[in-house]
Amino acid sequence: MGFFSRSFALVCGILCLQASHVWGLAMGPLSDFTDKDRVLVLAPHPDDEAIAVGGVIQKAIAAGASVRVVLLTSGENNELSFMVYKKRPVLRPSEILSMGKMRYAEAIAAVAFLGLSDKDVILLGYPDFGTMDIFKYHWAEARPLRAMLSRVRAVPYDNALSPGAPYLGDNILRDLKSVLYAFRPTKVFVSHPADSNRDHRALYLFLRVALWDVAKDIPSPEVYPYLVHITGWPLPRGYRPDLPLSAPVSLESSAVFWYYCGLGEDELRTKYTAIRRYVSQNKYAPSYLPTFARKNELFGDYPVLRVTESSQEIESWAYAGQVDGAGIPGRTVRSEDISGLAFARRNGELLVKMDLHRKVDKDVSLTLALLGYSPALEFSMMPKIFLHVSGGELTVRRGRQRLSGDEVFFVSQEKELHFRIPLSFLGNPDRILVSAKSSRHAMTLDETAWRVLEFK
Repeated sequence: MGFFSRSFALVCGILCLQASHVWGLAMGPLSDFTDKDRVLVLAPHPDDEAIAVGGVIQKAIAAGASVRVVLLTSGENNELSFMVYKKRPVLRPSEILSMGKMRYAEAIAAVAFLGLSDKDVILLGYPDFGTMDIFKYHWAEARPLRAMLSRVRAVPYDNALSPGAPYLGDNILRDLKSVLYAFRPTKVFVSHPADSNRDHRALYLFLRVALWDVAKDIPSPEVYPYLVHITGWPLPRGYRPDLPLSAPVSLESSAVFWYYCGLGEDELRTKYTAIRRYVSQNKYAPSYLPTFARKNELFGDYPVLRVTESSQEIESWAYAGQVDGAGIPGRTVRSEDISGLAFARRNGELLVKMDLHRKVDKDVSLTLALLGYSPALEFSMMPKIFLHVSGGELTVRRGRQRLSGDEVFFVSQEKELHFRIPLSFLGNPDRILVSAKSSRHAMTLDETAWRVLEFK
């Protein structure tokens, strides 16, 4: 079959763990906290810490652990909730920023009920709904991102960790590393790479890069991603303290090992009351936030996909999908164009195979994002490569800059796309952050979770 052989051995990057099976999934209890623990909660927006980790915060404090909450944004872009709260449009940039200040105040009230003080909360203040674009496109000498509604290009809050910091990935990464160095956490709770909210995925990616950067200087903490935004999950809506929080159906066949943290009646009531402190958000969607006050909290991450060297054709693959095409673990939109992604390495090149459920029409484009990491070069300087396929043609971009594409070999075969990319073109990375999506006229149809490739 030439370049890509159809007969290959699948090497599935599945983390082998002994586990009980609860709700049909591989699950186990979260380990108990101790007074030696230093628990860092990373929240993309004010309210994520209460709805996703409100029980964990209480248990950690009760055990005598130190706890810090970091807010990536102040949530100032939630225009619909502000309209409901104010009973009028909130349009002026100054009003948008005032809503961000209000949401920060709500966060302080919520965590106080959980047992923390304002000194335990660190606001970074980067742009709500802008941090994924920053992660992809705004580094080093690039122009800082302009926020969608506030129209500012730098952190506008005086109480932030770095007031006035331009909206660049370098500054978000620097702030996170500063927190890691100062607090030296033993456990980190962060948003999930399969979450459909862009800021949630971005915070996970920034954390991964920050942890790789500081790995030689501080002990590696345990990392527990949590889910918030998944289409049709959790159900039923509303405060149902009698029900458990189970994993979304879209992730049931994935390689995620789930950890659950059971909540007692008092902890559950306290969590619910803390959630209700977000008055602006509860007015807009009164049944949504309380949905997360359930009998347990849920955490889980994907295993790293280890890509080995192949000496003949394609001898081994690290596979991120399902052999039978049942769906790629962690899709964030349910149209299911992409059934699988497979990766291999041979002769200094990364080989990628994208399996599709159907032959896509000319109006549908597919994008493969490949963001490399190497300890030999600052992440801001590493190539961030995006391969776009539309109408059978390949376009290659580094960030938003269009390249010739001569370096990338591409073949389209009915329901398969094949890529061959020199690792030197990706910056000779030790690891790659990868995701794929399909879209029609700029509207996303299908999107996979971000995964970590590691070369061994």
